[in-house]
Amino acid sequence: MAFSDTQARQLKAKLDGQHVKARKENGATLHYIEGWHAIAEANRIFGYDAWDRRTVATRCVWTAATGPNYFAAYTARVRISVRAGDIVIVREGCGTGEAKAITPGQAHEIALKTAETDATKRALATFGNPFGLALYDSERTGVRQRSTDKTATEVTEGPWMVRSLAGTTFGAFSRPEDFCCALRKAMSAASTMDDLFGVWEQNVATVRALNYALKKRGSVKPDLAKDLVNHLKSCATALVKPSTESAEARTESEAPSDGSRVSRNGIDKSALLIGEPKRHRSKEHLKFVASQPCLICGRTPSHAHHIRYAQAKGLALKVSDEFTVPLCATHHSENHMTGNELQWWQDRNIEPLSVARKLWQEFRELNRIRGPAG
Repeated sequence: MAFSDTQARQLKAKLDGQHVKARKENGATLHYIEGWHAIAEANRIFGYDAWDRRTVATRCVWTAATGPNYFAAYTARVRISVRAGDIVIVREGCGTGEAKAITPGQAHEIALKTAETDATKRALATFGNPFGLALYDSERTGVRQRSTDKTATEVTEGPWMVRSLAGTTFGAFSRPEDFCCALRKAMSAASTMDDLFGVWEQNVATVRALNYALKKRGSVKPDLAKDLVNHLKSCATALVKPSTESAEARTESEAPSDGSRVSRNGIDKSALLIGEPKRHRSKEHLKFVASQPCLICGRTPSHAHHIRYAQAKGLALKVSDEFTVPLCATHHSENHMTGNELQWWQDRNIEPLSVARKLWQEFRELNRIRGPAG
């Protein structure tokens, strides 16, 4: 596959409705994205140094002067080259531009730039929705609509559906408190990490919309999403703990083979009823994560970033190495500078815990296939 999994997911994502502009032209309403946004998306998805734009041809098709004003119209053809792994993907687009100015030079310059920008957007649109491809669909199914007061009211009034892992509903609830209670029960009932995060992914969109609407309306419960995320973390922590039976089976003479912390009497603290979260340490896994492209921009090399809210904080202790995701140096530094990491990820519409879980499983599967060294 030419693009990384992260890049493929970003190219398939819906176009954020807040970036869609409209203008009247010949009695019709035209929708478009601005040129700067298309270029910013290319930098974000492909990487600043992984794509090029070249103007292949330009032509002045019309020019005139009327009174103090000068007019010009241009066509342009632009070629976009994207380096994806070992291959280069090339796309071309044609565009037009018209301008009116008080000097001939300004009229020609503005018209030419407009034509080149239009051609650039058309070439980039062939890569997916984030570049405006969704606007060619009259139904706009590829556009994520902006929240309005009306939709916020509808979300606040309910009813709200709690969806299972398979996408079916557990039930409809008319009060936010009942929705939250049912979702907590659904997460608590998950027997594996896959099931837990599957339930969360089925309901996270509703949680976000409801939390936003309640905050906007000045609800007495504005931290709904935070409470549910904390419960998700608690359930995830419980699932990664070893069973109590396994802890009881250990004898005082047994030394831990997996690097877990054992007290002097041989008890694994993570297996106690009120215990310490298990914190796995694996340099090999961190190297594996760092070999993946950055989750935000797709660039390599990456750093293995520990998701700080994945486990309860410990004195001078990082979260378990299983809760790590790849971030380039720029975004890794940006993440650590933010005061609210959860919000940082939500602003980018990424669920890092799901990605970390997938990478942890992939790493364990690779180790299983390779077998013990030596």
